[in-house]
Amino acid sequence: MRYMATYDLMETIRNTNQWLGASARTLASFPYMAMLPNPAIRWMAAWGEVTERSFERMVAKPDWGIDSITCDDGRDHLVNVRTVVERPFGDLLHFEVAGREPQPRKILLVAPMSGHYATLLRSTVKSLITNCEVYVTDWHNARGIPVSAGKFDVEDYTLYLVDFMRHLGPETNVVAVCQPAPLTLAATAYLAEEDPDAQPRTLTLIGGPIDPDATPTDVTDFGHRVTMGQLEETMCQRVGFKYAGVGRRVYPGLLQLSSFMSMNMDRHSKAFTDQILRVARGEASDHDPHNKFYDEYLAVMDMPAEFYLSTVERIFKNCEVAKNAFTVNGKHVDIGKITTVAVKTVEGANDDISAPGQCVAALDLLTGLPDEKKASHLEPGAGHYGIFAGKSWRDNIRPLVLNFIDQNAAEARSGASLSVVN
Repeated sequence: MRYMATYDLMETIRNTNQWLGASARTLASFPYMAMLPNPAIRWMAAWGEVTERSFERMVAKPDWGIDSITCDDGRDHLVNVRTVVERPFGDLLHFEVAGREPQPRKILLVAPMSGHYATLLRSTVKSLITNCEVYVTDWHNARGIPVSAGKFDVEDYTLYLVDFMRHLGPETNVVAVCQPAPLTLAATAYLAEEDPDAQPRTLTLIGGPIDPDATPTDVTDFGHRVTMGQLEETMCQRVGFKYAGVGRRVYPGLLQLSSFMSMNMDRHSKAFTDQILRVARGEASDHDPHNKFYDEYLAVMDMPAEFYLSTVERIFKNCEVAKNAFTVNGKHVDIGKITTVAVKTVEGANDDISAPGQCVAALDLLTGLPDEKKASHLEPGAGHYGIFAGKSWRDNIRPLVLNFIDQNAAEARSGASLSVVN
């Protein structure tokens, strides 16, 4: 009950601030307030509008907002987001483009389960669906999952990826962004031994902590600064009475958001102060840069506590993937068993979350893969976000990834043709 009370206290504080913002905005908007020639009234209304919106976003799941897309044929096509595999902790989504022939490139985009929703990859998806069939892992908010659904840790996450890859088939090109990179590598190795015919054609790992100790950062080195007991005691709570997951142990999104904000408090404080002034002057809009960024940044989800704790212990503390010692259901997952899947790593030179060296370490683990099937790219001047959603992604990295996919598809077709001839 102690942990449920703490969870409900955080939700109460959030709800109270949302109410205060709504009350201030409403009160300052009454017509009779216009009789008071005081700029403080406009400031109060602006503060209320920004505050209400900000605290409301913390419990709202963002929409994908991809209704249509202009494809290579020069025409606009409607986009339908369809669930093709439904599971308690996460679904597999397909972005169906109406009125267009199926595209030869089939891409599985593995989204992080790190406190934000898969919609964080919205711009990545938009850049790919113009000429690719795009599938995305859509992880669920743990506070909405009943306790009866059971646990979900790094091994369960890996097996989810295995099932998604099996469903999509061997012509799939997997792109894992950030946190899921080591587990996606493990899932591919699992298939290499258990079901080789279901392996993807290519695997692209973007800014992921394959070996967190290769070049430690404040984020990846966090696990070495605290004990597992401290993490379990201070970071994990039980979902309160308001949600369907009541009683489930989670790492709350609100708690993680407070950590995110505290890392750059001066920058965030200035951003909100400037936005309040813009609203007061009538210069803000519903989709201005501030709202576009913070509507996504503030929308956080709870992670299952066992997933959070096992990630810290097994991926960051014990470096099981980096040491090729990862196990699933007691069975060793040997990354050296990957012999046919082409693997490419992408890193940002200015990445302060998963620094250069952490992701490219995957290539050294692929002892059974020929060198011609290995590739790596270091993007100059790019930070963590830029390597999958920013200008660096659009202008440089996306073309390289698609060329990598096309090259291996051509080699697969050539190999199939030779087999038929022989």
